[in-house]
Amino acid sequence: MGFFDLFKKKYQTISPADAHQLSKDGAFFIDVRTPAEYKTGHASGTRNVPLQNLQNRLRDLPKERQILVICQSGARSANACNFLSAQGYNVVNVSGGTANWQRSGLPTSR
Repeated sequence: MGFFDLFKKKYQTISPADAHQLSKDGAFFIDVRTPAEYKTGHASGTRNVPLQNLQNRLRDLPKERQILVICQSGARSANACNFLSAQGYNVVNVSGGTANWQRSGLPTSR
């Protein structure tokens, strides 16, 4: 491992449309926003695992499945992806978060 490998992201960022397809194909999908934010509307099929509780909820996340991570804009989900990838999870960040998901016209729930 070279010096610059330390700065490489260990996850990829994909579009909401690609995330929607992966979710339909069986990826585990989490929303790391607060419960209050989650209740205002979220990508259909997500489970709420707030970023501040993530470390205590690892047992709820399947290591054998790819995990899609979304927040409101993409920043908190990127933090979650950094943490989860360091724990050995196969994670993918959803670009632009729930705001981009909704702009893309993808299914949401309340």
